[in-house]
Amino acid sequence: MADPITVTVKLFAIYQEAYGLPEAQWQFPVGATVGDVRDRALTEHPKLEPWRDRTRLGLNLQFVADSTPIQEGDEVVLIPPVSGG
Repeated sequence: MADPITVTVKLFAIYQEAYGLPEAQWQFPVGATVGDVRDRALTEHPKLEPWRDRTRLGLNLQFVADSTPIQEGDEVVLIPPVSGG
C-alpha cells in the first residue's frame, strides 16, 4: 500500500470558524480528490453540511471540480459563499 499524501488545506469563513484556524495539514490516501477534502471537513464538522454544494474548491490557486485528484504537497482551498458589505 502506498504511503498517504499530505496536503495543506486553507480554510475560509465558516470553515475557519469551525476549525478555529486558517489552515491545516491533512493526510489522504493516494487517489483522493478535492471533493474528499471537502467531505472530510463535513464529516468532522456536520454543521458545515449546508455548504456542501455551495463551496468553491480550489487546488493550487485554480478553481477545480470536486473530482480533481490531489497530490503530495498540493494546496486545497475551501471557499464557502461570502457576503460582502
